Amino acid sequence: MNIYQEITDSIIAELEKGATPWIKPWNAPMGADKNVVTQKPYRGVNRLITAMASGIKGYSNPAWATYKQWQEMGGQVRTGEKATKIVYWNKAIGTDKATGEKKEYAFAKFHFVFNVEQVDGIEIVKSEDKQNDNQRIDNCEKTIQNSGARITHGGDTACFIPSSDIIRMPEIGTFQSAEHYYATAFHELTHWTSDKNRCDRDISKGRFGNPDYAFEELVAELGAAFLCGNHGIKGDLRHAGYIESWLKCLKNDPKAIFKASGLAQSAADYILAFNNAETATEDELLAA
Repeated sequence: MNIYQEITDSIIAELEKGATPWIKPWNAPMGADKNVVTQKPYRGVNRLITAMASGIKGYSNPAWATYKQWQEMGGQVRTGEKATKIVYWNKAIGTDKATGEKKEYAFAKFHFVFNVEQVDGIEIVKSEDKQNDNQRIDNCEKTIQNSGARITHGGDTACFIPSSDIIRMPEIGTFQSAEHYYATAFHELTHWTSDKNRCDRDISKGRFGNPDYAFEELVAELGAAFLCGNHGIKGDLRHAGYIESWLKCLKNDPKAIFKASGLAQSAADYILAFNNAETATEDELLAA
């Protein structure tokens, strides 16, 4: 298996389970995962890979480096720690088979990196982004906490990671407003309900850009909108124009919006039912 296929397959595997990188109603450039030596934030697929790794393993510090780089800084990767594979692009000179001419081409290879939280002997102080004084909204907090969903904070990516059943969120102070934070959290929480032990939405066929993926995104968008309405906040998510773009992907199914809204309502009801968990039975929660 070549490097492109392995990386593609690893991302597709997460997307098929429902992982959905979220657009940014926040500002967290300093919190982006980056190489500690170059101080350059990871881009493209590496941004997604490191965000998922941080979410799964609970890293809150965005500093990454290779084994050798940590050693050169005086640190030591702890025994038993596993590296995260990212992609490194390089250039080489080759011969064009058709013309015999020398030409430059790009190629990719793996780099194996470790987060600073896997390393002894190094203390990296997290660069703090300018934080907004966003106040937590009590009723939104109650709903999120009562759901029991596991949420980790850090970095500049929001996503649901099905393989570890974790939601990854940037810090609330990096959002444009508290309402943007909770709207994004409700979007990811709706994805969280897709698990077979919750609302059991089959999203196994969803791949980025295809109709099944678009459909689940629409469900999450509507679910977030419903939950924002329930909590009396303005869910300024992707706006009507963005939802319309998903609907165009689903134009072959005129009932798509009705199906999506029904599933979104079921997801919202499931989440809200936990607010009455003191009196609700497990069967009542599953039937909500």
